[in-house]
Amino acid sequence: MSSISYYCYFMSTRQKRYFLTEEEIPTRWYNIQADMPNKPLPPLNPVTHEPMKAEDFYPLFSKAVSDQELNTTDAWIDIPEEVRDMYKYYRSTPLVRAYGLEEALGTPAHIYFKNESVSPVGSHKLNSALPQAYYCKKEGVTNITTETGAGQWGAALSYAAKVFGLEAAVYQVKISYEQKPYRRSIMQTYGAQVTASPSMSTRAGKDVLTKDPNNQGSLGTAISEAVELARMTPNCKYVLGSVLNHVALHQTIIGLEAEKQMKMAGEYPDVVIGCFGGGSNFAGISFPFMRHTLLEGKKTRYIAAEPASCPKLTRGVFQYDFGDLSGLTPLLPMYTLGHDFMPANIHAGGLRYHGAGMIISQLMKDGYMEAVDIQQLDSFDAGVLFAKAEGIVPAPESCHAIAATIREAMKCKETGEEKVILFNLSGHGLIDMAAYDQYFSGSLQNYEASDELIKRNTDKLDKII
Repeated sequence: MSSISYYCYFMSTRQKRYFLTEEEIPTRWYNIQADMPNKPLPPLNPVTHEPMKAEDFYPLFSKAVSDQELNTTDAWIDIPEEVRDMYKYYRSTPLVRAYGLEEALGTPAHIYFKNESVSPVGSHKLNSALPQAYYCKKEGVTNITTETGAGQWGAALSYAAKVFGLEAAVYQVKISYEQKPYRRSIMQTYGAQVTASPSMSTRAGKDVLTKDPNNQGSLGTAISEAVELARMTPNCKYVLGSVLNHVALHQTIIGLEAEKQMKMAGEYPDVVIGCFGGGSNFAGISFPFMRHTLLEGKKTRYIAAEPASCPKLTRGVFQYDFGDLSGLTPLLPMYTLGHDFMPANIHAGGLRYHGAGMIISQLMKDGYMEAVDIQQLDSFDAGVLFAKAEGIVPAPESCHAIAATIREAMKCKETGEEKVILFNLSGHGLIDMAAYDQYFSGSLQNYEASDELIKRNTDKLDKII
């Protein structure tokens, strides 16, 4: 193998994979805030409603990510060499031309996917877990705590904590804790303490269970518990796997690689797609390409695919809201369904979050991107078709991006347009086979949030600020 970029064939001509050498792995993350014509509105102190400064985040987060969170001037942020060394264990991830899926759909579209499922934990989440754990270790922190839905972020953080010699405590949303026991086992294998949320171990959890003893949890509740634990535990910091600006920053390693790999393929995407919960993998695949839209006027479309049961971008409101259920976090300017919104118990646990990240919300508001909602059964239909065509069983979250990709590819079939579509395969579904079992048995169903429920929750926001 030469030291230059290369590609290889897989499954005869059904796939073409593009890789980068170690030297070509990006050395800097891309901070889209610096290039946005309208910067995100500032997060606000939940008590005083005054704009937060970076130092206001220091008691909860590491200083490094607190500074990154509010950095609106530097377009490029250096990746610490220690983090980049860990990236090299699994990066670059392959960019794949999905000939099998194109053939199955009979579409003239050229479909590519960035395969983040090849990381040690099976998803893109490790891209931010490693730097966050590194920064905490560098500052002398000994304990970190977080929340997780389906468990991809919890697994990534647990592994990163072990890499850098930290103790990790993870609050996993109760419905996912019960639906996905093997993700819990993975976290425990890496040495993390895992607690089903809501729990009786925090005030926030006790309050929820007092009102509803059978509450199955939400990411907002789990965040409240993790934040409370971080505040009450000496030498402990809270780390977050999505939504916040610094997480989106770390994930741009995905799109920065994809840029180079698309150039190797001799094409440029007309459409970029990612599934959407809080925004981490969508930001990761789209922001590096979006800078060409912001700075050069490129006409690429950017599509966020969210579940119909939790449609914050397609049916939520743009408003300041808490990032958690109990109101412990700063107030964030976001598209939201209301912080006490309890989404249906779909299997795409990583997408069951009430709000969108601040950067993405501003970009959505300004018309630089669009969103679609996907029904649960449609997502699994797409995931099964993809598995048959490409040989990879996708995570339920990733199935939403695949469903949106299929929609776009079928439009090309109708019009005869030969568009280039790029989506992010954020993770594999090999630990989610119970969900596929339910799909095949016919016991899965669609859920759609009612207008009444959304209005009831969002009407409360005016009372916050």
